[in-house]
Formats: sequence, C-alpha cells, structure tokens
Amino acid sequence: MTAALPRSQAIDVLRGATLALMIVVNMSISEDKSYAPLLHAVWHGLTLTDLVFPTFLFVVGAAMSFTLEKYQSLGDAVLLQKVLRRTALIFLCGYLLYWFPFFEFDKAGQLALLPLAKTRILGVLQRIALAYGLACLILHYGKERGAIVFSVVTLLGYWWVMAAAGDYTLGGNAALKLDLLLLGEAHMYRGEGVPFDPEGVLGTLPAVVNVLAGYFAGRLLRAKGPGYEAIAKLLLWGTVLLALALCWSAVFPLNKKLWTSSYVLCSVGVDLCLLALLVYLIDLLALRRWTYFFEVFGRNTLFIYLLAEILMSVLWLGHVGKLALFDWLYLNGFQWWAGDRNGSLLFALVFMLGCWLTGYVMDKKRIYIKL
Repeated sequence: MTAALPRSQAIDVLRGATLALMIVVNMSISEDKSYAPLLHAVWHGLTLTDLVFPTFLFVVGAAMSFTLEKYQSLGDAVLLQKVLRRTALIFLCGYLLYWFPFFEFDKAGQLALLPLAKTRILGVLQRIALAYGLACLILHYGKERGAIVFSVVTLLGYWWVMAAAGDYTLGGNAALKLDLLLLGEAHMYRGEGVPFDPEGVLGTLPAVVNVLAGYFAGRLLRAKGPGYEAIAKLLLWGTVLLALALCWSAVFPLNKKLWTSSYVLCSVGVDLCLLALLVYLIDLLALRRWTYFFEVFGRNTLFIYLLAEILMSVLWLGHVGKLALFDWLYLNGFQWWAGDRNGSLLFALVFMLGCWLTGYVMDKKRIYIKL
C-alpha cells in the first residue's frame, strides 16, 4: 500500500483554475461578441474552451487517487455505498439544474410545474457523476491493469463504433442515434439547432478515460513526490499522448462534442503538461502567493459551480423591459464603454469574481459543502 501523502496543492490549484475558467466561458455571449478562445469549436477542432471540461474530469481522477484507497480499506459494501451515493447526488444536482426554475405560468396564467417530459436528462454534472462512478468501480475491481485495458479498448472501440455505425457529422453520428433511441428528442440538448447531446450516453465511455488518466497522474505524484522525476514523467507522457492525438486526428478528428478518442488523448496530454508546470512552480520554485485565489474555488467546487449556473439562469429568466437581465447588464454595464468582446470578457470576469467572493467568505468561515 502506498504511504499516505499530503494532498497535492498543484492538483487543488488546477481544479480551482479550471472552475474559474469554466465560469468565464459559460458567460460567453455569442460568436460575434466573445473572443474565439472563449467559445467552443463549431464542430471539429479545438479551442481553449474545449479543454475545460476534460480538465475537470482529469482533476476528478487526480483527487480520486488520494481518496479511493481510503474507501477501499473500509470494505466493498462501504465503498459501493459511498461511490453510488456520490454518483447519484451529483447526477441529481445536474438534472435539477436543467429542470430549474421548476415552475412556469401556463396559458391560463396559473403557476404550473415544468414538465419533466421535456427536461434534459444528461449534461455536464451528469457526465462527471457517471465518469467518476465508473472509474471508481473499474479501479476497485479491475485495479490499475484493468483501468489500462479499459482505456485502450474503449478508445479503439469507440473509434470503431463511430466509424461503423455512422459518420462524424452532426446529423449522422452514432452517438446521436443511440441518444435518440435511449433518451428521445424531448430529453436532449437543442443548442446545436437540432436534438443532439454533447454529453450523451456513448461519449461518456471515452470520458471515463480522462478520469482514469487523472488518477494515474495523481498516483505518480504520490509515488514519486513532487520532484523532477515526477515532472519529467508527466511531461514525457503528455508529449507522447499529444503526438498520438495529432496523428489519430487525421482519421478520427478532434471533436469535443463527439468526445472523440483523439480528443481524449489530446486533452489528457495537455493536462499532464499543465500539472507538471504547476508542480514545478508550486512545489519546486515555492511560488505559492498566487495559489490561494484558485484554492478558494477548489474548496467548494460543486457549490460554486451550482451557484454560478443558477445565477446565470436567473439572469436569462429575469427581464428589464424587453431585454433579458443578462443582456441588460452586459449592454448597460460593460458593452457601452468597453465594446463587444472586451465588454463580454469583463462581464464574465466580474461574474466569476462574484462567485469567488462567495467561496472566499465560505472559506473564511470554514464552511465546506461536500457530497
């Protein structure tokens, strides 16, 4: 059994920085009013924004490397109870987030419950929950060898399924066909103009690999400690995976919305290099004065994410005249003096800092909400 080591500050900072960026990119307004790196690639391709979600999954896995062993020591029954409970609660939080605000006014002007028949089932938190739960079970029952086999088989198998059962277009991919069969149009995301869920059923399997990769990175830091050897190995594996991803993308394009296998390797490669950089700055150079800002986000991650998403929903639901409150604040608070793109960015940063302030107050009062 690996000796217990203090939790890695580099991992905590990476988690906090990822959440901060996630809030900022979620506040992006439109293609013509936001900077390109803060928008998702239209289809194939990669932007800074496309790296946020897989990095969050990677950090989930890295944090798991410091907790799973403790759960395993409690026995199978307790581990299953804890993993399934956490998976279910995170999934439920995501589902309720899409159901929010739960009520609407019907045609007669009466307050009525929003129909569950039209509520999206899968989404960001739901994918995090499922990927976390599956990764825990794979590591517990299959150990590290089983996790490696699962990762290789899943990435190659996903490529085969996507190539054999459809194409790589928005309307003809295999992931869409499966979601239509299992979920139905009414329960799917419609932001692409047609029913298509970027966090659908089939794409969740390769997303589990992002979590497993984070687990292995965390195990490396536990085994080797935050020294030059660990940094070198993180950079080596990161470089290898990035090279493989670029080669693979020639036949299986980088695509976040399809969560392609090349995209998995690319995002994991970037995350390994980022983690190596943070370990170097924080643990070897001892540059820690700037880290607290991101640690605040990392100490109440789920609560701050839910707070940000609910506040954004309220801003879109509320109105000032004919304008959504979101648009009114953007136009009257930022756009008129900073311009479209700068105004959009400043609005997002101010919103993110407001969420951070909530986390700061909670941290000072030692209030930590965990599942």
